[in-house]
Amino acid sequence: MKETGKAFTVDTPEESSGFLLWQVTNLWQRAIKKALEKHDLTHSQFVLLASMLWLSLNNENVTQVVLSAHTKIDPMTTSTVLRTLQRKGFIQRQEHATDTRAKTVELTSSGQKVARLAVKTIEKFDGDFFSPLGDKVKDFNKKIVTLLAQSVK
Repeated sequence: MKETGKAFTVDTPEESSGFLLWQVTNLWQRAIKKALEKHDLTHSQFVLLASMLWLSLNNENVTQVVLSAHTKIDPMTTSTVLRTLQRKGFIQRQEHATDTRAKTVELTSSGQKVARLAVKTIEKFDGDFFSPLGDKVKDFNKKIVTLLAQSVK
């Protein structure tokens, strides 16, 4: 039976923001995965290591909850990925000094080394990937931040 009426509110796929975002995200994630292979890291592992480095350099007390909020990775996944990073010798986890429910996390020296190397790799990759945007990158980032802020509500 043939459906009648218009099924979409757009005339072309290029008018669908969600579809375009999905396509770009898939391209970007596939390329990121390949770029991180030389560091033996998954993308989630990289994001958590880089975030730990960032937060610690900015004098933040890093806990699993802080990392989860900072990265927008759910707490259970954060905990699972951190266990893997601990097995790899990149992080140490310990009970928080004042909050018995929390665990603090910190990079080991090998974790700092791999995090710094991987950050260089990914910053170069991102620079190349987003270079077609030229001087509009900052505006692009502001728009993404707007969408992220909306998702918190």
